[in-house]
Amino acid sequence: MQQPHRRPQRRLLVLVSLADGPKRGYAIQEDIGMLTGDLPGPDTLYGAIKRLKERGLIEALAAQDRRKPCQLTPAGRRMLRAELERTRSVAAVGLRRLAVT
Repeated sequence: MQQPHRRPQRRLLVLVSLADGPKRGYAIQEDIGMLTGDLPGPDTLYGAIKRLKERGLIEALAAQDRRKPCQLTPAGRRMLRAELERTRSVAAVGLRRLAVT
């Protein structure tokens, strides 16, 4: 069986973490750990953050104590909402097909 592609999921988790306001990398990492029970490694996390910045979905704020918090951009907020709505729809169909709901 093929392993699921985790990279889009990591990016989505970063966006979810930032949905309630700006955070630094460590706080994003901890938030993802609380959501999933799995802490992303620094390379994975900062790679996802870099790609999200390149796509204009998040932006760095002014440095605070040599650390730069990030926040969602309006485009990031729109993309996150669309992805979560799509995921909710897929989950509902899957649960119905499993006769769970």
